[in-house]
Amino acid sequence: MSRLLAPPAMLLPALLVMLVSGIVPAAFVAYYSVHDTFAGNSFVWVGADWYVSVLSSPEFWRALARSLGFAALVLLIEIPLGIYIALRLPPSGPVASLLIVLLAIPLLAPLIVVGYLWKVMSAPAIGLLPAAAGLLGLGYDMNNPVVVWATLLLMDAWHWTSLVVLLCYAGLRAIPVDYYRAARIDGAGAWAVFRHIQLPRLRLVLLIAILLRLMDSLMIYAEAYVVTRGGPGVSTTFLSHELVQTATVEFDLGQGGAMSIIYLAFVLAISWAFFALIVPGRRGERA
Repeated sequence: MSRLLAPPAMLLPALLVMLVSGIVPAAFVAYYSVHDTFAGNSFVWVGADWYVSVLSSPEFWRALARSLGFAALVLLIEIPLGIYIALRLPPSGPVASLLIVLLAIPLLAPLIVVGYLWKVMSAPAIGLLPAAAGLLGLGYDMNNPVVVWATLLLMDAWHWTSLVVLLCYAGLRAIPVDYYRAARIDGAGAWAVFRHIQLPRLRLVLLIAILLRLMDSLMIYAEAYVVTRGGPGVSTTFLSHELVQTATVEFDLGQGGAMSIIYLAFVLAISWAFFALIVPGRRGERA
């Protein structure tokens, strides 16, 4: 009997952490989203009014569009770049180990540190980016939305491409050597090997990498806010910035709660879609 109870008991700490850090706060946010906290000294039930207000707000949809656009650009840059770097790394040996350690260093940097690092790098007088742009004969003006977006994308690529590289590298090392031997016997070139052997075997790894990077990029806040403060104008005011502005700066808990629940539902829907893609793939590989 004790052996049967051991696995649930081992899961209990994780379930308690999820309850305290996730479910309970989400329940409070859901409660705020259906009440008006500014009508007297008590909460007043307003039903779905805040949800209607959020979904009919042009600012909400613009912020969502900016978040989706940033996430799409992040994936278009980091996924191909991560695959390429993983393919170019040595398969084994001390050099490979050293390169993996160096690639993992950006992943250890806290988000706020990354933001301030790139804020200094993009400073007009002392920044490395303006100096490098000047050497290339290019202008670097942080009042230009294109320059600001390019800076944020470069910052995100520096910080998170290593995650894609490490996942793809592990997936490549898991491919049996017999596949490559058969490809050499058939006279397959590098592109044929990548297309018919490596890429199919990386399918699940890439789905996980895309899911992780998509979720992180949709929730970007600290580093982008430190570098741009949402500007110039509102060109880099993402949905996370709009949410924080509504809930904590304007202290509109009802509308902020509704926006949080909609945001959460949107993220969960994307996660479910990727999970639906991953599970059939795992069953197919086992079969």
